[in-house]
Amino acid sequence: MNPVARSHWDRAAAALRGAKQIVEDDPDGAASRAYYAVFHAVSALFALEGKSFTKHSGVETAVHRDLVRTGRWPMEIGAAYSSVLNARITGDYGAEDRISAEGAREAIRSAKMVLNAVLQASPEPLDEPSGREPPQ
Repeated sequence: MNPVARSHWDRAAAALRGAKQIVEDDPDGAASRAYYAVFHAVSALFALEGKSFTKHSGVETAVHRDLVRTGRWPMEIGAAYSSVLNARITGDYGAEDRISAEGAREAIRSAKMVLNAVLQASPEPLDEPSGREPPQ
């Protein structure tokens, strides 16, 4: 497998695990970890397709342009990606706005949807030989 894709997928799985571990004590941090899970998962998929992006906004644009608008992914998955991004922005940069534990749990549920969509869309298996289990 492409080593860039493998690295992104491993980071996605680790970020999702981290989000689950801190959701009750640090919902803002959990929302941020959930976002990095989707960012790295989608980056893994694009790496397998020979695409890379230098900005987070480029990845979000590509999700909607290359995956949702083309019909590869349903609109719900694109909305889930954007929802997790918005939760991350609130969690990381919201001065008075904070993510609740329930908001963080919703971000994690959305992240799982995106990671599962990546697994289904991937031209190569992503959930094997890295020594780690796939995200659940």
